[in-house]
This record gives sequence, C-alpha cells and structure tokens, in this order.
Amino acid sequence: MGHDIFAFVPARGGSKGLPGKCVRPLNGVPLYLHSVTHAVQAGIGRVVISTDIRAILEADLPQGVTALPRPAEFARDTTPMIDVLLHHLDTHEPADGVMVLLQPTSPLRQAEDIAAGLALFDKGGFDLVMSVREADRGVLKWGLLEGDTFQPLNSPSFTFSNRQALPPIVRPNGAVYVINTGWLRRHRQLHGGRIGCFAMPEARSIDIDTLADFERCAAALSGP
Repeated sequence: MGHDIFAFVPARGGSKGLPGKCVRPLNGVPLYLHSVTHAVQAGIGRVVISTDIRAILEADLPQGVTALPRPAEFARDTTPMIDVLLHHLDTHEPADGVMVLLQPTSPLRQAEDIAAGLALFDKGGFDLVMSVREADRGVLKWGLLEGDTFQPLNSPSFTFSNRQALPPIVRPNGAVYVINTGWLRRHRQLHGGRIGCFAMPEARSIDIDTLADFERCAAALSGP
C-alpha cells in the first residue's frame, strides 16, 4: 500500500429502523466492531470511528483504532454521508491520502473485499472505487413519468427488449468505498469523478436497515 491509508467507520446512534443498531451484538460482537475487524484484517493500520455513541467513545478498542466524537449537527437522520466525510477531513486530516469507508451496516464483507477495492484503486485512473452487486437487469425497461409521458431511464430500445437480452446491471451495495481524499476535499461531492467498481457476491452484500436484515446477517455468520 503506497498511500497514506486509513479506514473510516461512521457509527451514528440515532437509527430509526433499528434503534441501537451500531452497538447491537451481532453473534456476540457489537455491529460496528465487525467493520473495524475487517479493516484490521485487510492490513489497514489506522482505523477511525466517527460516532456520537458514548459506549463506543469509551470502549477499549484495538491498537490503531481511534473513536472520535461526532458533533450533533453531523449525526442527524438527514445528515448526508458526504457531510460526515468532509467534516472529518476538514477537522482531522491535514494531509491527503486514501480513505476506505466501511459502513457498519455491511457486516458480511470480508477483508478480501477491501483488498479488492484497494487493488483496483492502486491501478490508478479512479478517484473513487466502490463495491457493487449484481442487480435485476429488468430495471433497464423502466422509465420516468413526466406528466403523461414515459421517458426511458436508458436506451428506448431496452424498454421493449426481452429481459434475457438486456446487458448485466450492478448497483452499489454500500460495503466498501475507496476514496482519494484530495479529490474529495477539492470537489466536495462523491459524484462526478472517475468511479471504478468491483463485484461482491450477493451473499456478502446485505445492508442492515431493519431487524429482519440483522437476523439474516446473524444467520449467515452462524453458518449452516
């Protein structure tokens, strides 16, 4: 790893879908700590947790892991992730480098997924690399409703194609983002740059939003 790399784990306390989600034990380990472990296993020597949760701020964390208090104005339900990232960069990261964003809600990712993202980023040419999963290609048949007019999302021909003839589709799964912090600091947004992606299997792509999601992850980690 030839860059100044750190992992960033945003752990907010005010989840509405599943209260206490970030510190809820998943197979005996608080949810946020799974992401910390993945970063350490991937060989990232510095891990930062941004949180408004007192239990995390007071936790005995592994070596190289630091929990920083997040101000209330950056921990609201409506706070965009970009604001959280920029607040950390502007406040705590004077030098440019590489941020590996690992959201606690993706506990089934593995160290190898982080390594895959870093390897693609290291090839050069991308400002941001993110993990994706295969999605239903049938969305290419969809469109926007503008008044009473149908506007295709993509090629008009896709709307009338057989599903099997449509090209493969992927969507972000939220598990891994590798970001050039200099680019992010300059442009103040996550879109608009050169974005690379790498695929993760569906089995590791669950993003926890509800209790049902949490229970699916617990079952997956418990094994057959």
